[in-house]
Amino acid sequence: MIILYVLLLLAGIACFVMHFIAQYRFATILRQRYPEQWKIIAVPESGKANGFRTWTRLQHVLRSGAPALFNDKQLSFWHRAWRLAPLIAWPCWFAAIALQYFARPG
Repeated sequence: MIILYVLLLLAGIACFVMHFIAQYRFATILRQRYPEQWKIIAVPESGKANGFRTWTRLQHVLRSGAPALFNDKQLSFWHRAWRLAPLIAWPCWFAAIALQYFARPG
């Protein structure tokens, strides 16, 4: 039971880490291969560019259907990984919590 619990926790952590790695890789590929499209994300219409603003705009792109328009296998892979990682991580963590709850004596 303890091994399953630890494996579920580690799987959840690994998926959450993969979520952030996928976002980083997506942004890196977009910046290198499609600099004009990256400028749309990184350079705001008004005000100063900063990391939080760029991250927010990247989230809008990742949540939209825009990544499919690039028809790039690597971008599609990292976009899919970004979408699926939390969908796998949360059930792992909830299952670990359930194991912990039902394993309590009394």
